[in-house]
Amino acid sequence: MRHLKYAASATALTLGLASTGLAQDVSKDAILENYADIAAAEYGDSLATAKALQAAVETLIAEPSADTLQAAKEAWLSARVPYQQTEVFRFGNAIVDDWEGKVNAWPLDEGLIDYVDSSYGGPTDENEFAALNVIANPTFTLSGEEVDATEITPELISDTLHEADGIEANVASGYHAIEFLLWGQDLYGHEAGNGDRAYTDYLQGDDCTGGNCDRRAAYLKAATDLLVSDLEWIVTQWEDGGEARTSLTANPDAGISAMLTGMGSLSYGEQAGERMRLGLMLNDPEEEHDCFSDNTHNSHYYDGLGIQNVYLGEYKSVDGTEISGPSLSDLVAATDPDLDAELKLKLAETMRALAQIKASAEAGFAYDQMLERGNVAGEMLVMGGVNGLIAQTKTIERVVSALGLDQIEFEGSDSLDNPSAVFQ
Repeated sequence: MRHLKYAASATALTLGLASTGLAQDVSKDAILENYADIAAAEYGDSLATAKALQAAVETLIAEPSADTLQAAKEAWLSARVPYQQTEVFRFGNAIVDDWEGKVNAWPLDEGLIDYVDSSYGGPTDENEFAALNVIANPTFTLSGEEVDATEITPELISDTLHEADGIEANVASGYHAIEFLLWGQDLYGHEAGNGDRAYTDYLQGDDCTGGNCDRRAAYLKAATDLLVSDLEWIVTQWEDGGEARTSLTANPDAGISAMLTGMGSLSYGEQAGERMRLGLMLNDPEEEHDCFSDNTHNSHYYDGLGIQNVYLGEYKSVDGTEISGPSLSDLVAATDPDLDAELKLKLAETMRALAQIKASAEAGFAYDQMLERGNVAGEMLVMGGVNGLIAQTKTIERVVSALGLDQIEFEGSDSLDNPSAVFQ
């Protein structure tokens, strides 16, 4: 997925201060413990579904067929459901934000990894390795040194290839690298259809298509194994005594601020801005979050659900187990019941808008079709989600003030704060 160059946003939405104190009859410690429990459950589900993906990938490699490739794709789609709900733990929790780029970085110059269509082009001034194709090239030069990539391992991917030469578009690991290896490029533009990689790309011997099927299989296995190990690491951070949980609960007021920072930054700059409004402004189907699989409608929906989960203090696990406990909603209701009702309404309205996008895509109106210039129905659907996310952010701003918390800065986006910069 080649991405257009646009100015990165340096803008942040600054929230004001208020002199009112926190409600004393609601335990902030209990709210934070429930938040950490939800994080542990969601990352645990992400790990479990990634292990199911790992098993499906191993079967695909051992027995390549249309059925085993489809099973691996379905396992990938299932793995996205719990993971997307964890994205709200970014921004406010530095340990998560520092780690997240290993597993969910996008957009990516997929030519770094494997063969691409001729329309993709070659190296660019911004990225010399945009078309490296490490699967086809067991040796290459990086920063003046020759790299031996004869054996494709998780360490090669994480330590050498990922963000090679310091370039963020060189995404070599995580969900989207695996997505590309399962689906291949989506060459349909604004027309219906996602990537259509053939299972024969994993056949060995003379029946191999795309060349280097053994190395492609090795890369897919290494990337999937790396995803599992990265998720295993983050799970331990949210267990009792884990660094993420300990850091969060050490200072209750700072912990509550972290919760709201994650909600506001994901709502505003990340999802409303970079993931939705930007793609609509550029009318670029490659600005989809899950562009190879055309799963972006689900990514948006479950991102929104993750925000709502945090505010309400609840999560429904993939096995049907429900976690609920003391919540931010309880804290706000004890301070300003009307404000609590307002935010719950705004969150519900956003989820309805995201559900409309999801339902429309599942009915055959793909997200990349919604992004096409002049597609009024698509623009209305996408902007319904964008407007809902912006509206709930404004109410989150009022919550910060009502709770008397220190100043918080939410992530911004040029697409919302400085639209003219997008095209510079």
